[in-house]
Amino acid sequence: MQYRRLGRSGLQVSELSLGSWVTYHNQVDTAAAREMLAEAMGAGVNFFDNAEAYAGGKSEVVMGEAIKALKWPRLNYIVSTKFFWGLDREGNAANRKDTLNRKYLMQAIDGSLSRMGLDFIDLVYCHRPDPATPIEETVWAMSDMITRGKALYWGTSEWSAADIRAAWDIADRHHLHKPVMEQPQYHLFHRKRVEQEYARLYEDIGLGLTTWSPLASGLLTGKYRDGVPDGSRGALQGMGFLVKGLTDAGRNAALPQLAIIAAELNCSLAQLAIAWAARNPRVSTVITGASKVAQLRDNLGAVDVLPKLTPEVMARIDAISSPLAS
Repeated sequence: MQYRRLGRSGLQVSELSLGSWVTYHNQVDTAAAREMLAEAMGAGVNFFDNAEAYAGGKSEVVMGEAIKALKWPRLNYIVSTKFFWGLDREGNAANRKDTLNRKYLMQAIDGSLSRMGLDFIDLVYCHRPDPATPIEETVWAMSDMITRGKALYWGTSEWSAADIRAAWDIADRHHLHKPVMEQPQYHLFHRKRVEQEYARLYEDIGLGLTTWSPLASGLLTGKYRDGVPDGSRGALQGMGFLVKGLTDAGRNAALPQLAIIAAELNCSLAQLAIAWAARNPRVSTVITGASKVAQLRDNLGAVDVLPKLTPEVMARIDAISSPLAS
């Protein structure tokens, strides 16, 4: 496992990391999480991604309990969380959901710290943009979170390049803590934001990327070529919004061609897809997901595929996937 700087910060993150979306609490309990976290750390992973909204806060609880049981030195691991959707969506929901205002953010960080059992969280993200709150208010609140020692770095997730730049400029103008990283979706069939929209931000402000969904929620494993199998992510309650993308005929039809390249490189289709995302030098870390240790091991095997992705191989992959990418 290699380590990369998170943007222009001095923080070193493993090129592959482990996330908890969908799996923790829903498919993975504390004991299983502890086993997978230990396996990942043993392979060199040092970054573990989470969010307040995952499983209604229970994902943070599971990860926090697992980390506590493992008794890792705090300097050895990096954890994240994200804020926007909120948890208490009943009754008077004002200032409790779908917002990035100061009141919500100042209380959200305290909730995450309590659920994870930590004194501080390494990376905090604004999980989505909030057009109803002035960006300046959000920037001040996130910067204050860091000044108070509750977080170390802050960034965004699925923000436009224009909004990221606006946030950075506000922080620069007022000598505040600047956004360091963005967490966008990035895979073979979803790439224009990372490769085109954000292009100037890498040099202009030193933006780092912690990308998610390298397997397109499972499509790039090939398991959805004949529909949605029982027990898969697409079959889980509340995940119906993924089905249209998972069963896309054109993208599924391209998988056998990608599988030929994977076979030539002696790797799985999933490993090829993860390695492709990590091959981008702008990506600080690729967040992987797993519900079983065997799946985690296969995903982490992508590090051995990276050296095999020569310019010629990358060109063949792009010729197949690029026409189908958004």
